[in-house]
Amino acid sequence: MEHGFQFRLDPKSGVPVYRQMMDQVMAGVAAGTLAEGDQLPTVRQVAVDLSINLNTVVRAYRELEIREVLTTQQGTGTFISGKKLKVSEVERQRRLTQIAGDFLARAGAEGFTLNEVIDHLRALAPEENKRR
Repeated sequence: MEHGFQFRLDPKSGVPVYRQMMDQVMAGVAAGTLAEGDQLPTVRQVAVDLSINLNTVVRAYRELEIREVLTTQQGTGTFISGKKLKVSEVERQRRLTQIAGDFLARAGAEGFTLNEVIDHLRALAPEENKRR
C-alpha cells in the first residue's frame, strides 16, 4: 500500500524524533497537505523506513490520537481525523521559538550574522509585511 506522506527526520535538530513526527503531521494538517481521511503509513512501515524504534512511532501516533489529530481503525490503518486543530498561543510561541532557534543555529554554522539574516528576511518579505 503506497502512502503519499513521508516523515523526514533531522537528527541534528535536538528535537526528539516523536516530536518531529508530531510536528510534521500537525504542520501538514495546518497547511492542507494532509486532509481528513488521508491514511498515514503503518507504525511498522515508518519504523522500518526511518530505522527507528517501533515504540517511538507508537508514541507519536498515540499523542496525535489523544489530540484528536489522528484516528486509528483496527485492521484498516491510521487516518487524519476531521477535527480542526486549535493551537494555543503558548504552543504557537513554542513552535516559533524552535523554528527560529533551528534557523539561527544553521545560519550561524554557515557564518551568517543575525543582522545579515534579518536584512535578508526583510528583503524577502512581501511589501505589506515590511511596513510593520
